[in-house]
Amino acid sequence: MSSLKELQELIYAKFGIDPAELAPDASLREKGFDSLALVEFLFAIKDHFSISMRDEDSNIDTLAQLAVAVDKLRAKQAA
Repeated sequence: MSSLKELQELIYAKFGIDPAELAPDASLREKGFDSLALVEFLFAIKDHFSISMRDEDSNIDTLAQLAVAVDKLRAKQAA
């Protein structure tokens, strides 16, 4: 199960960006996420999903890529 919808909802709750404006393949940086905002969002993901994001995940540029990384970590945690 993809975490994409949950990530969109989390972005809305944290940053007020409407999920309809968050195309999965759109650049997060083009939506206004600078490095600090992305790191802040990674911490929110960690808390929301109870997973540990990796340092290299801060280089992710799209919501779809982020969903894949979250899904892999959740699957690894469930195993």
